Amino acid sequence: MKNHKLIRNLVFMMGIMFAISLSSQETKNPFADKSKTYKIFKFDIKEEIAPPVWHVAKNSLKAAKDTSADLILIHMNTYGGMVETADSIRTAILHSPIPVWVFIDNNAASAGALISIACDSIYMRSGANIGAATVVNQTGEAMPDKYQSYMRSTMRSTAEATGRDPKIAEGMVDPRIKIPGVSDSGKVITFTTSEAMKHGFCEGTAESITGILELAGIENYEIIEYKLSATDRIIRFFISPIISGLLIMIIIGGIYFELQSPGIGFPILASVVAALLYFAPLYIEGLAANWEIIIFVVGVILIAVEIFVIPGFGVAGISGIALVVVGLTLSMIDNIGFEPSQIPAAELLSAFFIVIIASFVSLVGSLYLSRFLFSTTNTWFGGLALSATQQKSEGFTSADSNYSSMIGKQGTAHSVLRPAGKIIIDDEIYDATTESGFIEKGESIRVTRYSNTQLFVRKKA
Repeated sequence: MKNHKLIRNLVFMMGIMFAISLSSQETKNPFADKSKTYKIFKFDIKEEIAPPVWHVAKNSLKAAKDTSADLILIHMNTYGGMVETADSIRTAILHSPIPVWVFIDNNAASAGALISIACDSIYMRSGANIGAATVVNQTGEAMPDKYQSYMRSTMRSTAEATGRDPKIAEGMVDPRIKIPGVSDSGKVITFTTSEAMKHGFCEGTAESITGILELAGIENYEIIEYKLSATDRIIRFFISPIISGLLIMIIIGGIYFELQSPGIGFPILASVVAALLYFAPLYIEGLAANWEIIIFVVGVILIAVEIFVIPGFGVAGISGIALVVVGLTLSMIDNIGFEPSQIPAAELLSAFFIVIIASFVSLVGSLYLSRFLFSTTNTWFGGLALSATQQKSEGFTSADSNYSSMIGKQGTAHSVLRPAGKIIIDDEIYDATTESGFIEKGESIRVTRYSNTQLFVRKKA
């Protein structure tokens, strides 16, 4: 009797264990249903990681959700790129309700490693590499520790979120991190495929997308691949940092040339077109908000007011320049609203330097170009410059006897003179400049001298 009871208990326990085993397998492989055709949404990251890649990733994640995809698969081969762009992509992946896998087809370096670690599963081709995520500048030199600290924290938190070793992820940034059996040489960690599998940074080795799906036990599937539309290609082109910088140069250069010869001409038209090409793609992408564009427009208006309406260069002009820079800079990063704490520091700094460097190059280039184009030695445009001088001995004079005879006359200030402005003498309006200080509108003045076609006045005592 006891033997029968013992056997019954053993059978019962084996049944429970078998059920637990089946449940575990189903949990481990959510694609175990052989009768279902799974939708696999695939997109590529096979270039330098920059805003155009974020454009593709963001649209792909949205399209995958809209098509009710069961899995998102990234086909990656990149040496890295902009950290701020990679951070935006990895955040979107971590928040994705659809599982995201990545197939590293040779390289996932630097920013590519960060994106890969954010994925639920990592698959690598034999001979591939992942790691080397130290933040570097354009020359390949390591950036100061405050940048490395942010990257270390980002890699660490990403690894924690996906169940990978955060210490190893941190060691991909900082060569000072020493992990027994992984890295003790004082160099940043870069894994080969076999090393990544050994330390939990790769789920399997495959030579193709089909190989990954077979390895994962997915038999019936439909691959939906993200394709760039004509509009996407245009937006990607114009939001790239290089093109954005060139457009800023045209905007600033056009304004500079227009200020040299006021009026509606080619320079201002070029500047307006460049501004439209700069802001429109950023606005469509959700980067440039209405208020950021308004800030830029107000800045341009203030500069124009300072130059054409208010003599001299003061608060309005400086404020205008500041607003133009702010508008151009904030339009290049994610819409942060009016909350300063939400500003992504690294992305903001990168955008600011693009604007400043492009503006500086544009101003220097405009100065050189204006001298070159309007030089009398220039074969094509030399005719636009005045090549002859008008000598006094030949009868030319800039003096006007009517103006010279006005010395000593009295009148009133028709506008504020700061120091230039307008005056009224004998019901006639003239341009004039104060000898010193400012003269308010309506105050009495006296003409002191006439020099270089300019009347000079003093406030009447």
